[in-house]
Amino acid sequence: MNKLLVSPSPHIHTSVSTMSLMRDVVIALLPAVIVSILFYGWSELLVLGVSVASCVLLEYVITKYLLKKPNTVCDFSAAVTGILLAMNLPATTPWWVVFIGAVVAIGVAKMTFGGLGQNVFNPSLVRRAFLLISSPTHMTDWTIPNGFIHSSDAVSGATLLGRYAEGGVDAIAGTDYLNTLFLNVGGSAGEISALALLAGFVYLLVRKVIKPYITLSIWGSAALVSLIFWLVNPAQFSDPIFNLLTGGMILGSCFMATDYVTSPMSDKGGIIYGIGIGVIVMMIRYFGSYPEGMSFAILLMNAVVPLLNMKFHQKKYGRA
Repeated sequence: MNKLLVSPSPHIHTSVSTMSLMRDVVIALLPAVIVSILFYGWSELLVLGVSVASCVLLEYVITKYLLKKPNTVCDFSAAVTGILLAMNLPATTPWWVVFIGAVVAIGVAKMTFGGLGQNVFNPSLVRRAFLLISSPTHMTDWTIPNGFIHSSDAVSGATLLGRYAEGGVDAIAGTDYLNTLFLNVGGSAGEISALALLAGFVYLLVRKVIKPYITLSIWGSAALVSLIFWLVNPAQFSDPIFNLLTGGMILGSCFMATDYVTSPMSDKGGIIYGIGIGVIVMMIRYFGSYPEGMSFAILLMNAVVPLLNMKFHQKKYGRA
């Protein structure tokens, strides 16, 4: 007589783990990290080192001594947060500002909610928003330090988005979009090369770490809004290509809006989430007081994610 063995769920096993997912994100970020180090040199290495070390150390201390939970440092999530933090900062950011940002990201935005998987808002963006408000001088210092493949005499100037915010379309006339795609001079480390970020995005898609719906819906909605305003008044509003290739559009849409914890679980919810981000970004860029709106747009839509998860559900396994 055959016996039916029943065991507790889950019954489907996979080799995918938090560590493997986070490791893939680190690998995907490497092209952009390498380009930023080559261009900004030792200054960027210092920011990156302090950011990653601070995040890892703070998560270890809080997990072990405050929450008294098993150590989560080895799952690479703290390292990913540290890398993203560094990519959202100018290479000239003082080390103590980087450390304060790590305290906010890990201590407030992540561990206060219970750690990985329970935070409502993306820690990297909470830290960026906090520093942008509390330390705007350091967050908008676009001095370009000497790099390994580039040397300068402390060249400083506004980013393309900053120039547009101050001088309008005339200030960005003649922008070389091909140059912007390969090497965008000025801005945060994560803005240095759109191509390097896109290479990482393709890697995540190939590895099936993320789905393209959120990123594509951000690009599509931002491009559509930009196109409408640009067609109505090209003398006042920037064109879609400019808005897709500048600022934190690529970094935010590929690596932060797609964060598992703070993005919707369903495909439909993800599309609505992405559309919301794209529209808010363009509203901030065109009518807000900040030239860049990606961080605030993602944080605002992070707050809507619980509602999207309640409204939209993935099809249950085995259901037609």
